[in-house]
Amino acid sequence: MRPGDAKEDDMVDDAAEVPVPDLPVTWRPRNMRIVGYGLAAVIMATMVALAVVLPADWRLADRLGLVALGLVGVGVMHLLARPRLTATETRVTVVNSIRTHVLEWPEIVDARMPVGEPWPSLDLTDGSTLAVMGVQSNDGDLARANLAQFQALLRHRGEAQEPPRPA
Repeated sequence: MRPGDAKEDDMVDDAAEVPVPDLPVTWRPRNMRIVGYGLAAVIMATMVALAVVLPADWRLADRLGLVALGLVGVGVMHLLARPRLTATETRVTVVNSIRTHVLEWPEIVDARMPVGEPWPSLDLTDGSTLAVMGVQSNDGDLARANLAQFQALLRHRGEAQEPPRPA
């Protein structure tokens, strides 16, 4: 297939040959967790060090304020590093920075991540889409493998039962 063909738009072309992983399974972004929690440690260490080495004319409340500011920074970094995608027998849980979405398998129509997008999106049966920050394209091959595993699970578990035909 040549570049520019329609199939080139998706990061994962065909996940049919990907084995279905055992449930439950959780996917997390690697790079964002390393950066987020690494920065959280640096922020907290810096604020504690500043609180200790401040001149004597700074009061205890000022020093505690610096540590509290460091804790706020740690909280923000945790929000950036917490996204994940969890699949169980009955449901899929999408944890993004602030919101958590719990979906039943039949609610999910498709999962796709076009080239250039930061994370995949789920197409839902109600016509909406949902970003899945638990798989991030900056993880490269890991992101492609994680999305392929999820797509294999989706094909295996996600289809609703056909309604019975009237007699």
